[in-house]
Amino acid sequence: MEIGIGIVCLLIGAGIAVLVMRNAKTGSIREAENKIQSAHAEAEQVMGDARRAAETLKKEALLEAKEEIIQNKQAAEAEEKLRKKELRVLENRVMQREESLDRRNEALDKRDHQLSSQQGQIEKKSRELNELYEKQTDELERIAELTREDAHRELLDKVRGEVTHEAATIIRDSEQKVKAECHKTAQEIISLAIQRCAADHTAEVTVTSVHIPSDDLKGRIIGREGRNIRTFEQVSGVNLVIDDTPETVVLSSFDPVRRETARVALENLIADGRIHPARIEEMYQKAADLVQQRVREAGEQACFDTGIHDLHPEIVKTLGALRYRTSFGQNVLQHSIEVSELCAIMASELGVDVRVAKRAGLLHDLGKAIDHDVEGPHAVIGADLARRYGEKPVIVHAIEAHHGDVDPNTVLAVLVQAADAISASRPGARRESAENYIKRLEKLEEIANSHDGVERTYAMQAGREVHVMVQPDKISDAESTVLAHNIAQQIEEEMEYPGQVRVVVIRESRAVDIAK
Repeated sequence: MEIGIGIVCLLIGAGIAVLVMRNAKTGSIREAENKIQSAHAEAEQVMGDARRAAETLKKEALLEAKEEIIQNKQAAEAEEKLRKKELRVLENRVMQREESLDRRNEALDKRDHQLSSQQGQIEKKSRELNELYEKQTDELERIAELTREDAHRELLDKVRGEVTHEAATIIRDSEQKVKAECHKTAQEIISLAIQRCAADHTAEVTVTSVHIPSDDLKGRIIGREGRNIRTFEQVSGVNLVIDDTPETVVLSSFDPVRRETARVALENLIADGRIHPARIEEMYQKAADLVQQRVREAGEQACFDTGIHDLHPEIVKTLGALRYRTSFGQNVLQHSIEVSELCAIMASELGVDVRVAKRAGLLHDLGKAIDHDVEGPHAVIGADLARRYGEKPVIVHAIEAHHGDVDPNTVLAVLVQAADAISASRPGARRESAENYIKRLEKLEEIANSHDGVERTYAMQAGREVHVMVQPDKISDAESTVLAHNIAQQIEEEMEYPGQVRVVVIRESRAVDIAK
């Protein structure tokens, strides 16, 4: 009985164990199925993300390819435009050359006709002389009071005197006719050059207006206790005028290079928004570098406009500086380009080398770019500079002789003189008062810079005030007062000016360190 009960209990336990194991197996299968489904979903999501990323990369590649195609197309169009422009220039030169050759051929034909006419007159005179000689011989033989040799000698003396007189008359008439024709031809050539070279002229000013977004910015430009405007004027040497004019400040200076540099610096400061002394100095230095780059570009553009491409880089840079120089109110770089064109026109009429004439005309005022640094007339300074950088002697001589510092001994030198005079004498081309004004301000700065210890000098307020920055390690405060008095006294003795000139000596020392 007990054994039976044990067996029954064993069977019941085995059934319970089987049921427990079956339930556990069923749960594991369901969990595995869930994991598989989750993996499939993640795989679908990864594949979708990959497809979207591939589409994005495809679109970006297409956009980059389109941009590259557009850029290449624009570059090709620009190159084609440049080629067309060069072809037009070459065509114009060929047409001008053909016209010049036609005119020269007409002049030669006319001269041949004149020579043929004169040759006929000479032959006629020769026949008349032969007839006269025969008549005189017959008459002498008839008289028979002289030997044949004596008669021959007397006749020759008489004929020689008559022929000499007639020859002198012909020569004098021919010289007068040639002079008249040369004078007329010269007038025609100069008139043609003036008509074909019509240049615009604008008078240079000494102030520049700078637009500001709002009048509230004027206070920031002035700065606390005026420190910003004072720093700006000391660094740039330009007078900054801030008045009631709405949304406008004015830069005033006789030196256009300083004024342009100050304008660029001020506009950059306004755009940046951070206006304080250190930032002003940084922006001004960047503006100065930019203006120097523009100087080089102006020189390169002038060479391109005149078709001269083999100048020394230093000459090109010096030539570009003329963009910011004026002569009696006339922009010197534009004046040089105009003189180059005038020289080319007149040279083509006379049969002189056109390229050499254009080169001499473009470089004739080169010395004006550095005449404030080198002593002597600007013509001599420019000739020395051209000689130093390998220009031909004929061009150097034309530069040196265009103001009569040396006597011109070539046709090219005379052409440069004439073209310079034509360009300068155009109505409205120059203004005497502006040149005198600039010279007066340059003289003020020159007087102040001649004293020891002066670092830099700026003429301000249209020449009514001179700011003199001194080196603090060489000039003390007491010496600054003496220096201001000496400069003012020298200005009184050496210059003539309206009103009075205020001399301001500024001595400023700085201590700078860097935190690392």
